[in-house]
Amino acid sequence: MSSRTGADGPHRVDPIDRAHLTGVSRPSPPIHRYAPSEHLVDLVERYWVPVWSLAEPSTQSTLQHPVCLVVVSNTYARFYGVARGRSSVTLEGDGWAVGTMLTPAAGRLVLGRSVAEVADTWVDLRDLQADTTLADDVRAEMQHDPHHPAAHLAAIAHVESWLAGHLPVDTAGHLVNRLVARLGEQPEITRVDELAREAGLSERSLQRLVEQRIGLSPKWLLQRRRLHDAVEALKAGRGSLAEMAAELGYADQAHFTHDFRTVTGMTPGEYLGDQPRG
Repeated sequence: MSSRTGADGPHRVDPIDRAHLTGVSRPSPPIHRYAPSEHLVDLVERYWVPVWSLAEPSTQSTLQHPVCLVVVSNTYARFYGVARGRSSVTLEGDGWAVGTMLTPAAGRLVLGRSVAEVADTWVDLRDLQADTTLADDVRAEMQHDPHHPAAHLAAIAHVESWLAGHLPVDTAGHLVNRLVARLGEQPEITRVDELAREAGLSERSLQRLVEQRIGLSPKWLLQRRRLHDAVEALKAGRGSLAEMAAELGYADQAHFTHDFRTVTGMTPGEYLGDQPRG
């Protein structure tokens, strides 16, 4: 599915979607995903471009990654803080969006202050930067054929030009980027004290770093990683629910069910039952 547009430019990617709560009863519109240009990898995880044409409204729900987002659509342009629970958006009629999934480091650099101030909410881009033309530039590229990859890449070029003004990433930013990446690679890290040791920080310093750069607590960060692992396992249908609970580090299936239902509004069994059969 990938098709590079140049050695250093954005290119198509197809990552495992651990955040999007899709199923037979909640299908997703087509989503095109692109990796960033190499000079922006410390600021951007990826771009995503959904395009839809719907006869009936469709609610899309996600468990947001521990990063802030920049989204320009045909109707709004916003900077989103991290949502601690399930986040949902209702799509209607014909539309599109160009979304930027920032890195953990980038939110504070773009916002200009601690992202804890925007947890569970959003800021209009014009309130963030009054003189920005980013929304107008992206809409001009997308208006004629929002399905075409050339339109996506042209729109992303404007986003990248805007984001480049927020370089370089500071020392704390590099640290939080490495920390979140290692957390994704090491499921055996399940406690805050273990995460602090991995970062080489005291628990208090870890708390301050995660709050300022992600907006929530280290405990939330650990739980979100576990829930993303759960979504991936349920989509793949790996084993029984009891086996999944054990693999994810839960004491038993009941604790797994409680955590998953509290955040998503569904039990693991209900979500599993809504997955397409191979």
